[in-house]
Amino acid sequence: MDDSITNPVDASAGLKAATAESMPEANPQTQIYNEDSSTTKAEKVVRGQAINGNGGDARDIDSEAPPFKRLKLDDRDAPAVNGSKERIKGIAPIKQEYLIDLSSASHQDHDDDAAEASGKRDERGVAGRGARGGKGGKKQSSGQNHSRQFGSSRDAISLCKSRDHQNEFDASECQYGEKCKFEHDIRKYLKDGKREDLTTLSGMCPVWNATGKCPAGWRCRFAGSHSEEVELEDGRKELKLRNEQHSSAATNADGDEEEQSVGVVNMVSIGHRIELRKKKFQTPKADAYLAWLNDTDGSEVKQKRASTDDTTENGDSHGNRARYKEPPLRPSEKRRIYYGPETPILAPLTTQGNMPFRRLCVGLGAQVTWSEMAMSLPLLQGEKGEWALLKAHESETRPPKYTPKSIVTGYDNGKDLTFGAQIAGNKPWLTLKTTEAITELCPSIRAIDLNCGCPIDLVYQQGAGSALLDAPAKLEKILRGMNTVSKDVPITVKIRMGTKDRHATALKLCQRLVLGGPEAQSPAGVAAITLHGRSRQQRYTRTADWEYIAECAALVAKLKTSSADAMDTVREVDGRDLSSSINSNGLPYFIGNGDILTHEDYDRAVTYEGVDSAMIARGALIKPWIFEEIASKQYIDKSATERLAYVEQFARNGLEYWGSDEIGVGITRRFLLEWLSFSCRYVPIGLLEHLPPRIGDRPPAFRGRSELETLLSSGNYKDWIKI
Repeated sequence: MDDSITNPVDASAGLKAATAESMPEANPQTQIYNEDSSTTKAEKVVRGQAINGNGGDARDIDSEAPPFKRLKLDDRDAPAVNGSKERIKGIAPIKQEYLIDLSSASHQDHDDDAAEASGKRDERGVAGRGARGGKGGKKQSSGQNHSRQFGSSRDAISLCKSRDHQNEFDASECQYGEKCKFEHDIRKYLKDGKREDLTTLSGMCPVWNATGKCPAGWRCRFAGSHSEEVELEDGRKELKLRNEQHSSAATNADGDEEEQSVGVVNMVSIGHRIELRKKKFQTPKADAYLAWLNDTDGSEVKQKRASTDDTTENGDSHGNRARYKEPPLRPSEKRRIYYGPETPILAPLTTQGNMPFRRLCVGLGAQVTWSEMAMSLPLLQGEKGEWALLKAHESETRPPKYTPKSIVTGYDNGKDLTFGAQIAGNKPWLTLKTTEAITELCPSIRAIDLNCGCPIDLVYQQGAGSALLDAPAKLEKILRGMNTVSKDVPITVKIRMGTKDRHATALKLCQRLVLGGPEAQSPAGVAAITLHGRSRQQRYTRTADWEYIAECAALVAKLKTSSADAMDTVREVDGRDLSSSINSNGLPYFIGNGDILTHEDYDRAVTYEGVDSAMIARGALIKPWIFEEIASKQYIDKSATERLAYVEQFARNGLEYWGSDEIGVGITRRFLLEWLSFSCRYVPIGLLEHLPPRIGDRPPAFRGRSELETLLSSGNYKDWIKI
């Protein structure tokens, strides 16, 4: 076959197709860089690609696994700069001697799907889901996780509550008598109905140690520490509780037991919750304000007409004296609060902002704490679980640290508190009634915060949380109403940059909250504004935008001058409508939030970003002693033993609050495991090559300085069980 091709330039010279033999060796393209950049390396690790060109790196294993299960690349091959390794973005710079080479380690892959379906029989046949078979025509099991074995936090045999605090031979006082379906034999219950006593915490009941009595009685998982077997004169042996009061729980008219927790404040009685549930709880201030708010036909004109009519009928205006009502407190007349560099704030944390964890953080130096976000509607419906979020420990009723550079006028630190309540609502009537109910039923509240930053879809779709950022007029109306009905309790607000990326609206919103919108022509009266440097769409990904936070802080500071310039204009601000903050000109405090992990982050926010204080969220979950670091202005390298002591303290706090019975132990274990899922992300300071650590950095495989430190840094729940 002739491979010649006609030459269009010179027909006499034929052309042939090129072959491998006829082509000279091509010069390879020169590499622009000696190796990939650190960022590219990190991206390749996430994508599971090769690192050094030809062939994959030995450490790059499990490339088919999900991204969160792939091994992170350590930077041992990075070029040295002044004897130290270059820091790779997104990877914790751990020292070489603590890194673990997993290239030769044997890995056992755990199939989560197989584990979930272990022991599951597929008897559905070809009919698939919902098939029926057999003579009885029984429906076959369909769906997922039908064979999962869940543990139970209840006793196999339940002891009658009338016997909880009685000795073995005491006469039974059960109102149901022989018809009672619960066990009355204490010895049988201890043998067959209850699990064996726990040996942790030295086998001593933390509730009994703290208060001298245990509300769980025989149901306590540490019952052996406060009970004994006594031999009687007739030779019989009786089980008795030591120094136990026989009636530690009060019973109300409906037969429900009232809670009696020592050291807990803001406890709402079941009677008040029933009133809320039946809509019998009165909120007169909220009702009056909502009636005025809904009156769009000129309420001032109607009031003048009514006043004129009364004067005409009575001949004078003295008849109006009988209708005098105490006016609500204006924002400037409320209890004054203080924020400064010495008051680091523990943010409201969903699920993890429980009272035992807040109590731990207060002991480590947290000056201001907030409850978990409570939804307004369940609070008005009297739900027990929602009102439990507003409970606080007595340590949270102490005043925060107060060491200002100059004496502040009008502030009484002795009347200030540590604990505040955060709520979320989507309508004015809902938030106003909830605010009035909280101020009536919870006396130990520093302030009430309106959440306008929650990114959860369920909250956002209902028009609450971050959805209020797109309705500034509605938000301002809600805050003004809350200020009217909250007595002397100040009102604060927590916002985000906006709902969408690259479309920040917080700057205009801050100006509206400080000076007031065009509808009201007066300040909204909030005592503090907290800005989270992320958008709702961003949720908790990427880093917080502290440049934007600083821009908003500068605006608030600039408004001091503008408000002073406006004093001679028609729009003169009524001093009673200014907030109860002790800033100059009554302007609200401005607080930043986002990615605070070290004392350097906190100091940079307060010193250079212009905020009055900073709120700490995940940084406190990762290392609760961040408040100690802020107070001492230095890194604190906690040993594994000290970190284990914090875990033990949380367990004690949880058992004291939730109870030491089977249910209380299960709840404490649940919240402890959730906290350990954050605290295991902490990398000890002594293991790091570079400072400061960053909240977004993830460490490669490493070992601690001791076996306990290695277990505390593990993300495997089996290692937490060993702890």
